[in-house]
Amino acid sequence: MAPGSKIDLIERIAASFSPSAPIDSRVYAGRESQIADVLNACVQRGQHVVIFGERGAGKTSLANTIGQMLRTRFTMPACGTINCDQTTTFASLWRSIFSEIALSRNAPISRNQGGTDRAQGTLAQLLPEEVTPHSVRTILQDRGKFLIIIDEVDRITDRSTTTLLADTIKSLSDHAVDTTLVLVGVAESVDTLIAEHESVQRALIQVHMPRMSQAEIDRIIDNGLAAVGMTIEPGARRRIYKLSQGLPHYAHLLGMHAALAAAAQDRTLIDIEDTQRALRKALKQAQQSISDDYERAVTDAGETLYRWVLLACALANTDEHGYFTAGEVVAPMSLLMKRDCQAVLFARHLNAFCEDRHGPALLRTPIAHGYKYKFRNAAMQPYVLMKGLEAGIVAPELT
Repeated sequence: MAPGSKIDLIERIAASFSPSAPIDSRVYAGRESQIADVLNACVQRGQHVVIFGERGAGKTSLANTIGQMLRTRFTMPACGTINCDQTTTFASLWRSIFSEIALSRNAPISRNQGGTDRAQGTLAQLLPEEVTPHSVRTILQDRGKFLIIIDEVDRITDRSTTTLLADTIKSLSDHAVDTTLVLVGVAESVDTLIAEHESVQRALIQVHMPRMSQAEIDRIIDNGLAAVGMTIEPGARRRIYKLSQGLPHYAHLLGMHAALAAAAQDRTLIDIEDTQRALRKALKQAQQSISDDYERAVTDAGETLYRWVLLACALANTDEHGYFTAGEVVAPMSLLMKRDCQAVLFARHLNAFCEDRHGPALLRTPIAHGYKYKFRNAAMQPYVLMKGLEAGIVAPELT
């Protein structure tokens, strides 16, 4: 491959995968059912959307995709995406949202050098000093169709804010205001995200974002490679799926680095060795917080079994919310240790993983006959698997 052609291929590979930012509609694969549910709500007056699931499952990407798809249908994707944080209040949230919407639907938003004021008026100047669901509703009433995406709702710590947000949804729905709110957050159910109103449930389309299936991860890989004229061996494709654990970020990251590894050797066919090189790159580029959390989880004076137990947890079968029981850790632990293991061997390790001194790396929830566990940060699970492979611990599930 000529030097110029190789550089061009490398640039196109980097552009074909999107590991570092929310995935847009050009490269977002799968999720047809979830997209249909959100679209159905967005075109119905009085309906709103809650997108919930594990961190890293692609919730923000789905919301961004919907915003792009409906760009021509709505007055505008009113303000793109507004991100919440621990300081967000009901008033600050709506001042942020309305500061992005011009008073005239045809007036573009322009910023001064400070980046906060507008050359023309915005809806924010219509808000009273005390912002209420009523004032929000009256401002939005009869102003055209808006789509407002509010991301990371789970980070709001002020419960009165989520109560008022639920009140706003109910008011917008009751008065048939032609605005759709899309709330996005890490949660296992809508009740854990917005639990203030039973009556608001009828106004909400609930969209759960599970981890991606193998077919959906395969489409991410195949779409990215097709754009650059590359292919991948079946075993290498399966390896990327196993390592990504259904999280699109890791599928993009590993797919990109595997393709770059093949291109570096003048090949357009990705093999299993390229995925091994990709995981080493992915580990080096992992967020420092993930690396620190991993070391905190597995480090204990005089005890080496923590690394093995956490790897077995990462290999355990889970339910749709990522939960597993101690019994489901037995099989992978036995495979790793090359002998029959019982839950009593690692029960105290599971409990320790739920304590602050080990992260906590896991969350624990009571069930009828014990507990179920899940990784507190879903991104930790693929990282643990890659660390296991890097260390030379070969599990049949990953071959």
